[in-house]
Amino acid sequence: MSNKQSIFGRIAQLAKANINALIDQAEDPQLMLDQLVRDYTTNIADAESAIAQTIGNLRLLEDDHREDVAAAADWGRKALAASTKADEFRAAGSAADADKFDALAKVALTRQLQSENEAKDAEPSIASQTESVEKLKSGLAAMKEKLNQLKTRRDSLVARAKTAEAQGKVQDALKNINVLDPTSDLGRFEDKIRREEARVRGQEELNASSLDSQFESLEDLGELTEVEARLAALKAGSGQKTVTDGQ
Repeated sequence: MSNKQSIFGRIAQLAKANINALIDQAEDPQLMLDQLVRDYTTNIADAESAIAQTIGNLRLLEDDHREDVAAAADWGRKALAASTKADEFRAAGSAADADKFDALAKVALTRQLQSENEAKDAEPSIASQTESVEKLKSGLAAMKEKLNQLKTRRDSLVARAKTAEAQGKVQDALKNINVLDPTSDLGRFEDKIRREEARVRGQEELNASSLDSQFESLEDLGELTEVEARLAALKAGSGQKTVTDGQ
């Protein structure tokens, strides 16, 4: 297999590669994509070199073909000129000169035939080389498009991997916070404060109740004192009235 055929085979194989399937099957997609990018870049460079050589060879064939076609036309003109000259000499009665130019015409016609045959023989090769060049160009374009897809997919994958890694760290942090939740300790502390506040309110109510009882006693005492005073006054009034009555 020639180098050109080998390059063509690699172009066809890589151009048909199913990138998504390769990514799905890879243990480390990013590393796989990096390797594919390197492979494609290397093969594209090899393909461009091979295609350039193939195109160069085709252009040489085309140049030779044009030269053969031009030579055939030139020998045809020379043959015609020699034949015409031979006819002129023959008409003038110069048979020897006529034969000489007819001989030259035959030589020119022989060279014309050779040039035409060479041009004709080269045409299948030119057609084949032209087809190969078109296929190689098409394959190269497909490879470059695949390379662009690879780079885009790789960059997207790297960005997604970094995002996933960052999200994973956040989730791990949240998990640790849930396991060692400081708010639960704050909740217990809050409950403790609420119990203390309740105890203080209870003590306040108790103290208030005691004070109310004391003041109620004072009020009762005041009422008793007033009663005693009125009784004393009543008694005093009654005694006074009695004394007055005795007068």
